[in-house]
Amino acid sequence: MSNPNRQRAARSFQGAWSSFPLTRRRSAFIAVMVALGFAAVQCGAVFAASAADAPAVAVEMKAPPGPGLRCSAPASQTRATSTGDAIEADTPSDGTRLFAASKPFALVFTTRAPQNDALNWQIRDTWNVVRASGSFNVTAGATLSTLSCASTVAGYFAVSASLEHAKGQLESRGTRPAGIATFGVLPDTASALPAARFPYEDLHRFGGQGTAYLAPGQHCCDGDGYRPVYTALGLTWVNDNRNWYMEEPDKSGTFDPAAKQLTPYFRPGDIMRLIQLDGIPQWASPTGKQTHSYAPVSLAQMKEYMARVGAESNRVRTTYFPKQRDNYYQVTWEPDADGGLPWRDTDANFIAMYKAVWEGIHQTDPHAVVMGLTYSSVQGNVKWMRRLGPLGIGRYMDGMTVHGYYDIGTTPSHPPERVADIRNQGTLPGALAASMRALRHELHQYLKPGAPLFVTETGISYDIGESYRKNYPGADVLYAQAAIVARTHLILLGEGADMTYVFYLADMPDAAPGYGIFFELEHPTGAYGPSRISPKPAALAVAAMTRIIDGTNTLGPLKNLPKGVYAYAFRRLGGGKIVTALWTHDNDKWSAKSGFNAGQNVDYRLRVDAPGTTGQVTALDMMGNATAVPYRDGVASLRLSPAPVYIVSNNADVFKDAVITPEGYVAR
Repeated sequence: MSNPNRQRAARSFQGAWSSFPLTRRRSAFIAVMVALGFAAVQCGAVFAASAADAPAVAVEMKAPPGPGLRCSAPASQTRATSTGDAIEADTPSDGTRLFAASKPFALVFTTRAPQNDALNWQIRDTWNVVRASGSFNVTAGATLSTLSCASTVAGYFAVSASLEHAKGQLESRGTRPAGIATFGVLPDTASALPAARFPYEDLHRFGGQGTAYLAPGQHCCDGDGYRPVYTALGLTWVNDNRNWYMEEPDKSGTFDPAAKQLTPYFRPGDIMRLIQLDGIPQWASPTGKQTHSYAPVSLAQMKEYMARVGAESNRVRTTYFPKQRDNYYQVTWEPDADGGLPWRDTDANFIAMYKAVWEGIHQTDPHAVVMGLTYSSVQGNVKWMRRLGPLGIGRYMDGMTVHGYYDIGTTPSHPPERVADIRNQGTLPGALAASMRALRHELHQYLKPGAPLFVTETGISYDIGESYRKNYPGADVLYAQAAIVARTHLILLGEGADMTYVFYLADMPDAAPGYGIFFELEHPTGAYGPSRISPKPAALAVAAMTRIIDGTNTLGPLKNLPKGVYAYAFRRLGGGKIVTALWTHDNDKWSAKSGFNAGQNVDYRLRVDAPGTTGQVTALDMMGNATAVPYRDGVASLRLSPAPVYIVSNNADVFKDAVITPEGYVAR
């Protein structure tokens, strides 16, 4: 790629490219090249789709009175452009299609009826329950009807509509199937959990991968691809690249730590950097080509480059991130033998490379946390720490980074609890909790006490063999994906990870479709860095989880749980409230073939207070909606489903002997 513009574009895509698990890199590379080659065409598609789907709304919105989700009759009806589908629907916003609870927003229908007709509409939630519905008359021809809506209920919502006489439905848009247009209402959990106070910013527990360029005039990959969507979701960690092959592609000494400018979207200081170091330039490579597979010819040159990176990172932290205690560096990225960035060199050279990086970074950054090994699965990191730990690699790791994939396909039909068996020490596919326990054992054995554990990528795709298409996914698949996304990250954190990344922001062109927690609305197989997105249930499950679990330390899994019940306890920073996440799962009743049964439930009694006490605790559902649950004799009676519920209680003493503290875990 000799064209400088293409080189810059390729670097912009690096965050997306390097984030793909090992099974997806070949197809991803082709897709990235296509995206780069057709960037200008995509920009034209952005404006065309925006004109058709997101009409300007000048009507002043007023929230309809009453609780729940409600929409008024059309506040206005005006003429619309004559070209387009028979029925269209959208909720214009800042591009996220996410709204604050109880605040008014517009629901805009465009109809092109052959004669005077009536539009019948419904709005369903994550559980496919109708939350609002209505009907209004429309005139023949192209008409724009704007409803004013508001909701005291948080969560994902899907709009459907048809004409009484002409019938029809909403057409598919990009990866969003036909029949629906989606939006979300963000949870307000402050009454149950006041905002946490962070002594330093790197205690935040959630990050993400993927970008969306939503501001007017932005497109991939210029501008800020993280705001407003990451801040709305509560994701505060992303990747930043200081890879040697990127910064010094042609010769040594060109990276100037005093002159390097921080990318503008990091400068507000509210989204933190995980600094990527993987890969070496062609001039330093023993193969004569840019590579991730071999140590450089000169480790001294690598160490000297890393010292300059450390100096720049330390300057950046003190300038832009004064409330961040440390800088975090990830040395390698999925060096799996059968992956896209395989390590082909010797174990000794792998360790020697880590030594050069560690010594160089620590030479100039007194707040450095150098991390690895970042194999694609939790089990892979267990395997390689067992091999490399006795050889001394732990001396050059201040913490551990892993990718959290746990099965051959992390999908709704392959949930993280599948075939879990702690006796297998994390070697059995699907046993996420077991493999996390095995991983913490290796970390505890070979790294210093209290070393952080970051899970820097984990995503849930659609089922193996599925593809983006007009009538897929259905409501049951979207519900199942949301539940599995939440459960997976709760297990990772509950078993002792300090931080976890959600993968991926919006659907992308890939051999394993559906990783996005948002639909991509312009391309039928998704796109990188999209300009138009709408949420799936998973996005709102993430928004609730970050508000509830961020600002906590892990207590651990509860002891003595009955078969099929899963529960993890967390404590708010500063000795605050206890949050217990609970759900149920039955392998035999949960698959694409048998159906993702949201109606599964089991009864469970959770001790929340001392014996003899009565009172009530707050239960927050998967979307963050609160209800009061009474307890007697210190015990709350719960009915658990496959969707996590969060119980907020006050008495920390009752959890001291009720949890299994992850091995070596130290509250940060």
